[in-house]
Amino acid sequence: MIRPDRKGIQDQVYVWDAFVRSFHWTLVLSVTVAFLSDKWTLLHAGAGYAAGALIVTRFIWGFIGSRYARFSEFLYAPATTLRYVCDLLILRAGERRLGHSPGGVYVIMLLLVFLAGTVATGVLVYDEEKWAEDWHRVFADIALALVCVHVVGVSLRSFVYRENLVRAMITGYKRK
Repeated sequence: MIRPDRKGIQDQVYVWDAFVRSFHWTLVLSVTVAFLSDKWTLLHAGAGYAAGALIVTRFIWGFIGSRYARFSEFLYAPATTLRYVCDLLILRAGERRLGHSPGGVYVIMLLLVFLAGTVATGVLVYDEEKWAEDWHRVFADIALALVCVHVVGVSLRSFVYRENLVRAMITGYKRK
């Protein structure tokens, strides 16, 4: 689906479907609430369960969703990913992709895995499994570090490719 930009200057293409955008911002909210509510057990657990449910639905959507949401769209060779990340780090625009970038794919997949680990160990902590407390903290810390990498990557890609990726994740549209 292509539509003219609000300013009528360039065409845009619909990349991020409503599910992907809702998932993204609801997960941001859930993780933020969980992170900030560590001392309020019910709120913290509720946010964690919400994050877990979101991750499960995103996993399913990765197989049945729209083109750019499907995991099959995420397949990049390690060499392609390394080249992309190196170009981005030296602020050089390589081949532009409409969907997830090669570097972004790995960060996002790792983030989902570590968030799922955080949720799983959180459930065990909530069930009073003392051994899971340290693992819950480790998974959460790694997930938080990956969130930071994601934000830096989005910022770099927005700058290097001169596109507003945050706006795209709100509207669903990117420049063609």
